Amino acid sequence: MTKNNVKAITIAIMALIPVFFGSKFFKSMGISSENLGAYTIEELYNNRQSGVMVKFEGQIIKLLSDDNEGSRHQRFIVKISNSHTILIAHNIDVAPRVPIKSNTNITIYGQYEWNEKGGVVHWTHADSYGTHEGGWIEYNGKVYQ
Repeated sequence: MTKNNVKAITIAIMALIPVFFGSKFFKSMGISSENLGAYTIEELYNNRQSGVMVKFEGQIIKLLSDDNEGSRHQRFIVKISNSHTILIAHNIDVAPRVPIKSNTNITIYGQYEWNEKGGVVHWTHADSYGTHEGGWIEYNGKVYQ
């Protein structure tokens, strides 16, 4: 097993721990979930991994048109570090539209999917069927799910 494979497996396990044990596991170790989220996205991107729930903060840098094919999605780009941006696809058939503005901060919890442009985060809403862990968006002190 190569060093990169071991690193990728370790990251995947660390990212899945909150799904099974909750965020209290990291807090008990003195690890901030906010710091873990941004680090995790960059590591997931570098390792071309997908399907992991992540929490992160960033700055909205671009508002995009809605994706109206199939379920409607509000789309926007968030900058999470000096060199990394990510597309957010928020399902507005399931959750309310977030009244966002460019150059403002946002906190997001959703599922990361890898792509060459930096990745996309979706599942930023509750799951009324209980088949998937729900996500959310916090903006200006209000939570949208």
